[in-house]
Amino acid sequence: MQWSVVVPVKGTDLSKSRLAELPATVLVRRRLALAFALDAVGALSASALVGEIIVVTSDPESAAALAELGARILADPGEGLNVAIATGLTEARRRHPGAPVAAITADLPSLTTADVDSALRAAAEHPAAFVADFEGVGTTTITARPGVSLVPQFGIGSAAAHAAAGLVPLEVPLTSTLRRDVDTPSDLSSVDATAGEHTRRALRAEGPTAADAG
Repeated sequence: MQWSVVVPVKGTDLSKSRLAELPATVLVRRRLALAFALDAVGALSASALVGEIIVVTSDPESAAALAELGARILADPGEGLNVAIATGLTEARRRHPGAPVAAITADLPSLTTADVDSALRAAAEHPAAFVADFEGVGTTTITARPGVSLVPQFGIGSAAAHAAAGLVPLEVPLTSTLRRDVDTPSDLSSVDATAGEHTRRALRAEGPTAADAG
């Protein structure tokens, strides 16, 4: 059983706005956001459990770079994260009606294929499920079996919102890279040593480092 996975990529001047505390310019934040997405999609594309990756973005640079990794690109309607994800899920189900679906955030620069595989195997045991972030407040992943409704509710308190909607919280360990999303300088510091090649290269080129983030 192969999954269709949706990855939303903002790719605008608002990308990773909380990293401005580094300080980091808009251009630096955009480059870091793209690097995060490249590392996350790279880990997904290496999984034998992932049949197709659909990236939803309005940014031509992100679209071109992620298409090179084999992702199918879908235009972002521009109505916010949840609409972007819902659009991707609709397309995934249209293309592969018998496949389970997942949506995974793009800000996971340390993501490993092993952690993706572990979570998807666990998710296959439930009609719909989610993975909370490291703090247990946000969400990095939502999943559903074929035919099961999946309504994204990303945003403040999304873990509680997804649980209230009936999604099962997966018992993914805190050490899983699927829980290590990057929104703040502190987040960046915590994954600096384990980040993928694109993120490490961007950090070296742009200057923000673990020391800067601390």
